[in-house]
Amino acid sequence: MTVLIDVDSHEHHLLSRAPGRGAHATASSGNRAECLDIGLINNMSDAALMSTERQLFDLLAAASGRLCVRLHFYTMEATPRSEWGRDYVRRYYRSIDDLLNRHLDGVIVTGAEPRAASLTEEPYWTTFAEIADWARDNTVSSVFSCLAVHGVVLHLDGVTRHKLPTKCFGVFAQTKTRHHPLMQDVPRTFRIPHARWNEVQEEDLSDCGYSVLTWSADAGVDCFVKQQKNSLFVHFQGHPEYETQSLLGEYRRDMGRFLRGENEVCPTIPTGYLNEGAEEMMIAFRQKALADRNPELFAEFPVDRLTKDLRNVWHLPAQRIYRNWLLYMVSQRAGRSKPLGAREAALSAAGIPAHRHGRKLVAARSARLARSSNPASKRRLGYYE
Repeated sequence: MTVLIDVDSHEHHLLSRAPGRGAHATASSGNRAECLDIGLINNMSDAALMSTERQLFDLLAAASGRLCVRLHFYTMEATPRSEWGRDYVRRYYRSIDDLLNRHLDGVIVTGAEPRAASLTEEPYWTTFAEIADWARDNTVSSVFSCLAVHGVVLHLDGVTRHKLPTKCFGVFAQTKTRHHPLMQDVPRTFRIPHARWNEVQEEDLSDCGYSVLTWSADAGVDCFVKQQKNSLFVHFQGHPEYETQSLLGEYRRDMGRFLRGENEVCPTIPTGYLNEGAEEMMIAFRQKALADRNPELFAEFPVDRLTKDLRNVWHLPAQRIYRNWLLYMVSQRAGRSKPLGAREAALSAAGIPAHRHGRKLVAARSARLARSSNPASKRRLGYYE
């Protein structure tokens, strides 16, 4: 489907369409030709499908300033889904075939929980490789998140991921390692959530021409970039798009799997995420789970008490990074297609330099989320049981 974020009118346009077809809309103000068209290839599992839409919509809305952004949803048909998931993406997502036959300003490719020992054995690998090749020629810039990062660097440059001894899980301090347009007005040190069992390493990336922009002593490389033909590829091993409760939802999911015997590893408590009282509560529950591994214990998980004092310390730097990404695409598109005078006018209208414009988009929530027939979508956490 097509979502139009129109900042000038402070409205969120969400359009219905016939099953399996994309929607078309006219903005209430502004020229549609001046919008950025961004594709979201949402490869997340059914339980996180709608929360991922919401997270990225909210982040783009907060970052867009005076920019007009149209967000188009695409799905990989080979991604394993339930009957509900297949029906949902059939109704609200376009196919990859539709994507491969067009140009977009940008694309965001999400990760997924790994199912195979090797990335090349994932059921969607062939389609994923096609997307990466397409993005090099048909976007101004492309963002890859988490597992999609490991897939794209493997496909394009042969960079292999490394298994971590324990899950990299929590909110970790990142330090900027160089000046880059994507890091404009981002603090020298800031914190970003991570949730992964694997990593790509700085030395391997540098050997293949990647520029590391942020690095953590505890979590390793986070953001790195490389110009791939026509497109600047931006990679996040972490999750700047996560909502406040996303890590807690993932921990709860993993704890449920452990208690039911689906996973032999009792999950570690996320680092740097909880206050002292909440962490003590989580430690006590984890010790009880280790002492009495019983599925019935899952009902006692203290989710309400744990969410009470959670703080989102990464939203502002994430918003700035994504705003810089949007402005980069505006600048590149204007430079490629317009003479100097028109280019400066286009940049000014888009809010460059950014400090001249401080208007904030207030976007309505999608009524579709409230109407969903999927019971899991009505729960609060980003990852569900």
